[in-house]
Amino acid sequence: MIAALKFLHIAALLCWCAALVGLPLLLNHYRGARIQTRFTEFRLITHYGYVAFASPAAVIAIGAGTALILVTEIQQEWLLLKLVFVAGMALVHAWLGNLILQSGERKASYKMPPPLIALALVLPQMAVVFWLVLAKPDLSWMAELLPQALLEPQGGSL
Repeated sequence: MIAALKFLHIAALLCWCAALVGLPLLLNHYRGARIQTRFTEFRLITHYGYVAFASPAAVIAIGAGTALILVTEIQQEWLLLKLVFVAGMALVHAWLGNLILQSGERKASYKMPPPLIALALVLPQMAVVFWLVLAKPDLSWMAELLPQALLEPQGGSL
């Protein structure tokens, strides 16, 4: 069961990361499309890429990762740091969804921010997540920086 969860988590994470790289590139490529056919093509590709590919991959990756945490009962410092960076990836994912929505609903005067900013934000986060998972570094020094209430169960329960 753990092997199946790991496979599902890794496969979904790779799909999600591919979408987080591909969507900003698509948004940048089609930005400012003036011809109706190109704009329609842009809307279909980005909308379905986000709704039918990127978002389900994110939900599956996060769900399978959560299940892995619960099944394997991992309680190491690198995992906490990984979750912080995964949350950052989710924020970039939400911002891309907002850009896609705004680009389809606003008038031609809408000045979309450069979508390649998303790449500058998400690529380092992906690199840190993959490094943390593969290296599993000893981050016990990090525990000294956290308040004691975060390091032990409160009220005698998890």
